[in-house]
Amino acid sequence: MRVYQVIRRPLVTEKSNIGREDQNLVTLAVDPRANKPEIRRAVEELFDVSVVDVRTMRMPRKMRRVGKSSGRKPEWKKAMVRLAEGQSIEFFEGV
Repeated sequence: MRVYQVIRRPLVTEKSNIGREDQNLVTLAVDPRANKPEIRRAVEELFDVSVVDVRTMRMPRKMRRVGKSSGRKPEWKKAMVRLAEGQSIEFFEGV
């Protein structure tokens, strides 16, 4: 896969912010077909950081309902990337 296709978006939640501050973890939504070496290479090339560890998990499909009709949200893949000591990725510098 190409580097720009692997990473979809950063996940900014309360739990991911705690991991970023305490354990130097960055949480990303990635392409479901991407594997750990591809995710590592994409993060290192795009953000110019050293990756120590990559953990991935598949998030399940969820039912959504609007009025009478119901449907499903697609499943997606989440990656938690541990960066080397002293390195960080700032997604919102101006905020």
